[in-house]
Amino acid sequence: MQQALLYRAGLAGPLEAELLALLAPFALTETDTAQGWYLTLQDSALVLRNADLPKQGDILVDFASGAATHRRKFGGGKAEGIAKAVGLNKKPGLSVIDATAGLGRDAFVLASLGAMVTLVERNPLVAALLADGLRRGARDPQTADWLPQRMQLVHLPALEALHSLPAPDVVFLDPMFPPREKSALVKKEMRAFHDVVGADDDADALLAPALALAKHRVVVKRPGYAEFLAGKKPTMSIEGKNNRFDVYVNAGF
Repeated sequence: MQQALLYRAGLAGPLEAELLALLAPFALTETDTAQGWYLTLQDSALVLRNADLPKQGDILVDFASGAATHRRKFGGGKAEGIAKAVGLNKKPGLSVIDATAGLGRDAFVLASLGAMVTLVERNPLVAALLADGLRRGARDPQTADWLPQRMQLVHLPALEALHSLPAPDVVFLDPMFPPREKSALVKKEMRAFHDVVGADDDADALLAPALALAKHRVVVKRPGYAEFLAGKKPTMSIEGKNNRFDVYVNAGF
């Protein structure tokens, strides 16, 4: 895993002190030289950039972007597969731990549907992107009235979080899965995640503590072709176009 670098040259003006305070928990190494994958500021947003891949483009978390807004308004709401899998179509306001939050897109969908979501991210670069996305989302008119109350970030390894956080109604897992060898070129964000975060080698080990912690169910997002996590057959699966949601239901839900 690459060292977590923050390129200080990109930080200037009134945002500098605010961002440095926001990013302090992630123990980023400040640098005056942009190299490899690094964080910097672009148009008042924190972005992940690769100095050696100029065509890669910036990666950021933007909960008020056009894509996020479109999915929130027109993505199917509680009829979406993820909402059914988690149980939001029957019980609004569920508490959810997203133990592998990544860029927070699934967590955002769940929160927009009323869930109280704790985002767990172990990688400092990705956690920093999430923190900045939450900062900007808390001020955007489209999301400011609900996002701060429904989305909270915890910077911990998933296993540690599953052994230390209060029990939620649902634990959601979306560990990275190797793409098929003959699949199309990996998207820019997936390439970054493989380079920066590395493989989720402990993914199978997450299921047992997730089942022990969740009050009602565990939901595992998997590619349609992937085997069950830890080889354990779910209670049911909800199939999507490219992914499926394996649902492990505890008694009484």
